[in-house]
Amino acid sequence: MSSRFEGAPELPCATQDPRRVPACHRAKRGLVKEQNVAIVGGGPAGLMAAEALSQRGLGVDVFDRMPTVGRKFLLAGRGGLNLTSGQPLELFLDRFQPPCRQLQAALRSFGPEAIRHWAAGLGIETFVGTSGRVFPLDMKAAPLLRAWVNRLRRAGVRFHAHHRWAGWNPGLELHFETPGGPRRICPSAAILAAGGASWSRLGSDGAWVPLLADRGVGIAPLRPANCGFDVSWSPHFRERFAGVPVKSVAARIPGGEPRQGEFVITGFGVEGSLIYSFSAALRDEIERSGQARLWLDLLPGRDLPRLERELSAPRGSRSLSEHLRRRTGIQGVQAGLIRERLSPEDLARPERLARGLKQLPLVLTAPRPLDEAISTAGGVRFEELDEHLMLRGFPGLFCAGEMLDWEAPTGGYLLTGCLATGRRAGEGAADWLEGR
Repeated sequence: MSSRFEGAPELPCATQDPRRVPACHRAKRGLVKEQNVAIVGGGPAGLMAAEALSQRGLGVDVFDRMPTVGRKFLLAGRGGLNLTSGQPLELFLDRFQPPCRQLQAALRSFGPEAIRHWAAGLGIETFVGTSGRVFPLDMKAAPLLRAWVNRLRRAGVRFHAHHRWAGWNPGLELHFETPGGPRRICPSAAILAAGGASWSRLGSDGAWVPLLADRGVGIAPLRPANCGFDVSWSPHFRERFAGVPVKSVAARIPGGEPRQGEFVITGFGVEGSLIYSFSAALRDEIERSGQARLWLDLLPGRDLPRLERELSAPRGSRSLSEHLRRRTGIQGVQAGLIRERLSPEDLARPERLARGLKQLPLVLTAPRPLDEAISTAGGVRFEELDEHLMLRGFPGLFCAGEMLDWEAPTGGYLLTGCLATGRRAGEGAADWLEGR
C-alpha cells in the first residue's frame, strides 16, 4: 500500500490548494487556516468522534495502524452485535466504574436510547432481547460498520490506513510510522482513541501508554477486564471437560448477590459471560490475596432442604452418579465439577453433598493475560482531563474510548462507553476550536 495519505497531499507546495495543506505549514506561509482534526484510532470511539466533528463542518482525518477500521468491533459482533442495553438509565450507569463525572456526563448525553436512534439513522433497526441487551435485527456488525463508514466518507472524513501513532511535539505535530517511513502532520486539534491493550492483533496494543506517560500524563496501569481465570483442574477433568459449557447455574462472590447464567470450562480454568460479570471483583481480590473464591449454585431452582431430602433417599445398588442424575438431574460436566471440588467424605454424606451442590467453591488463582481479555481496565486518569475530555496539560489534545480509566461488564456497556466518550471528545474538540 502507498504511504501517501488518502485524499491528502504528500507534501505541501506552493501550487496546492491551501485548504489541503497541513495547518502547521499554512500558518508558516500565512495561508487561510482550515479547522481540521486528526483522530488516532478507527474503532467505535474514533469513528464516533469523527462523526461529531464532521457534523460541525470540520475537516477530519482518521489514522489507524491496521489495514481497515473497526476490526475489534467486527470481531466483538461475530456472535451477535450487542450494541447497548435496554436497562433504565440509572441502573445502566451503575455498571460503570469509576463513577466519575466526565464519564457519567458522556453517558447521559449519548446513552442507550440515543444509540438506538443513531443506529436507526444508519438503517439499522434494533430490538431488546430477553436478557435486556440490544441487538441489530440481523445480529450482525458488518452492515452497521459499512453504513457508518460510508456515511463518514460522504461527509468528507478521510481515512489513512497503516499509520501507527508514534508521539507528538509541542504545537500538536503528530508523528506516525508508515510503510513508507515516518510522517508528521499538524492538525488544529487531535483526538486519541487508540483503544486499550486487549486483542492486540486487531490494533489495540497499548503502545500509547509510554508516549503519554513520558509527557507526565497520569496513567492507571492497564489490567485485564471481562476476562477468564486460571483454575487448577486435575488432568482428568481438564482432558474430559475443556470446552464444555456449564449452563443454568448461579454464582456469587463473598458478600455479593448471586447472578444466574452460564460459563465454559477451559484448559486453563473458566471463562464466559457469568465469569465476566464478576471479573473486576475477582481480579482485584486476586491482586490483594493471591486467589479468589467463586461460589456456584448448580441447582438455583431448588432449596437446600429439598435437596437434602432427595439425596437422603436410599440409592440401593445405584452408583452415586446415577443417584445424582435420578434425584437432581446433575450429570456430565456438573457431576464432574462436584467430584473435582468435593472430598470423598462430602460425597458420601447427603447433607454435605446437598450443600456442595448449592455452594460449590471454585478457587481462581490468576486472571488470564491482558491480550486475551475482552476489554481493558486502567488508562488515562480522569483527573488529567477536563469536562470535554481534553488533556489539561496539552490544549487541543483529547482522549476517548478504552484509553480512559474506566471499565464495565459485557452486555452493551463497553460499546456504549466507547461511543459516548468518542462523541463527547468530538464535540469537545469542536467547541474548543470554535472558542479558541
